[in-house]
Amino acid sequence: MADHDPHSLSRREFVRVASSITASALTGGHPSLAFAAEAPARPVLKVEPHPFLTPADSFRDVSRGTPSPHSLTGSALINARLTPETWRLEMSADATRSEGIAEPARIGQSLSIADGTALDLSALLDLGRTHGVKFLKAMQCLNIPIPLGQGLWEGVPLRVVLRLCGSMRNVRRLYYWGFHNNDPKQLFQSSISYTQAMETAPGDLPPFLAYRLNGEPIPLMRGGPVRMIIPWAYGFKSIKWLQKIVLTNDYRANDTYAEQNNDPESNLKTAAYFDKLPEKVRAGSVMPITGLALAGLSGLKRVEYSLRSSDSNADTHEWIPCELANPPAHWSRILPANVQPGEVLGFDRKTGRPSTWPMRYTMVPWFTILKGLAPGSYELSVRAVDMNNFAQPEPRPIQKSGVNAVEIHQFRVIPG
Repeated sequence: MADHDPHSLSRREFVRVASSITASALTGGHPSLAFAAEAPARPVLKVEPHPFLTPADSFRDVSRGTPSPHSLTGSALINARLTPETWRLEMSADATRSEGIAEPARIGQSLSIADGTALDLSALLDLGRTHGVKFLKAMQCLNIPIPLGQGLWEGVPLRVVLRLCGSMRNVRRLYYWGFHNNDPKQLFQSSISYTQAMETAPGDLPPFLAYRLNGEPIPLMRGGPVRMIIPWAYGFKSIKWLQKIVLTNDYRANDTYAEQNNDPESNLKTAAYFDKLPEKVRAGSVMPITGLALAGLSGLKRVEYSLRSSDSNADTHEWIPCELANPPAHWSRILPANVQPGEVLGFDRKTGRPSTWPMRYTMVPWFTILKGLAPGSYELSVRAVDMNNFAQPEPRPIQKSGVNAVEIHQFRVIPG
């Protein structure tokens, strides 16, 4: 069997490996894993680097629409109002009356293209000069078991934009959507409550309209010129190509995802994921295991792994802590050149350091090291434990509230 304890490596060897993996994870550099002289002379497994900020063109794409909005060019792009010059946001009240709605929503001022009052990008940027926010957030799809990427998002809190509508009466919820080719069948919308939009607990991150990603304008593929960002939620709430917000007295969620048998109020779950791992390794090899951990609404306390023989009939696992990457020592090397750490929500303004680590709604690398593996077949599992001491996949009220199964990797150790 394997020697599970990474500290069974010489201290010099373990520190060297851990430092290399951490440096690679946070800077995007390619590590050179130099082991101590007593380590077996075997080929060393390459460690996948994880830049802390995912380049805009490296996010995994789960866009909807035919043709996809980010594929439009020329006049089609202009007509879709998806250029910085043509982008507009309309806001209105829902006058619908139905069962359970005593009175329709009313607002003091609608913003529309027809009367020339719709919000344009220049006006949104002006609001950002006074009310702008920046924070780090990982994107994750509700039904895909892998993070899509992580960025520094910048924009204006939704509550600030809603104030442009003046007085409001009988507003309990708002729903919003982006460009969908003027085809009702392609409409993809989400919603949040009025309270979620307007009230934020100290230290929490507000819903906001984003116009920058990693210090640059949000590219079309990532939902620009403007997209909604809902920090605590899966990606279906962070609508791309935002163009319309409707305020309503209807208290019911009317997200497109809700109609597809999903939980529209699901919060981002804490979870751990493997990097790509080999199906075969040689006996006696030192085997680095790396991955990413996502800190959801309930935070991230630790990542654990379990290794057992595939022939084992035992139902129990021995869970062993992994190492989490430390915060970067020099945030100036991570953040865009024009962004100071103290400007980012979740960072202490005086020290420029994260108030908590890992930060909620972000992902961080984790790693461990296996050695002394004897020939045979193995099952390697990984899970995250949140700040409530719930181990993945808990808490998980229903299956459609976020794919959160414990990842399992099976591999073989062959004779050296």
